[in-house]
Amino acid sequence: MSIVKEFKEFAMKGNVVDMAVGIIIGAAFGKIVASVVNDIIMPPIGVLIGGVNFSDLSAVIKQASVDAAGNAIAAVTINYGKFIQTTIDFLIVAFAIFVMVKVMNNLKKKEVEAPVEAPPPAEPTKEEILLTEIRDLLKKQNS
Repeated sequence: MSIVKEFKEFAMKGNVVDMAVGIIIGAAFGKIVASVVNDIIMPPIGVLIGGVNFSDLSAVIKQASVDAAGNAIAAVTINYGKFIQTTIDFLIVAFAIFVMVKVMNNLKKKEVEAPVEAPPPAEPTKEEILLTEIRDLLKKQNS
């Protein structure tokens, strides 16, 4: 079997196409969530904590300098503020996804829990009626 034919069979399987659609939708949803975090949730949090922008926080290991040739050497910094900002973004995104999944699960649970009427009990067969009568007669005789 040629490689092209094998690849075509692989690419046209339903699972691969479903996965591709999921990845594309996931990427688009990621942009929406990032926008919600950056544009809607973080500004009020910034106001509450006094307008601190975590992204600007850093520790300078080595100051910027100029070498003998006159070239500027950038400062060496540990940008812990970006780490804090990324961590906060992650926690907000994780919480938003948690809430969304919880809502979806509750909606699914309501569908499943919809009462299904149980069928009425079946009428006993002639054999069951006869056996019940025999059992009752034996109980009377033994009593």
